[in-house]
Amino acid sequence: MTRTQIQLPDEVCARARKVCEAREISFAELSRRGLEYMLSVYAPEPPTKGEWQLPKPRNLGWKGLSDAEIKHETQFTTAEVMHTAKR
Repeated sequence: MTRTQIQLPDEVCARARKVCEAREISFAELSRRGLEYMLSVYAPEPPTKGEWQLPKPRNLGWKGLSDAEIKHETQFTTAEVMHTAKR
């Protein structure tokens, strides 16, 4: 574990100490939990220059349709869809 020192505004420190008392945890534990939460919310740092990669693909397709069916449906223009619906 690394030991560190931080500076907080008096108001923030007082509010944090009240949370510690209410939850019966140490100030260090509250700080660790807060940092862990913030790190989980923010995206990881982007790769360094030259190491950029495409994002991993996600399956965002319509339920019940295969990839080929989705591709077929997206090829229609609005006019073609309207013409087909009138039949």
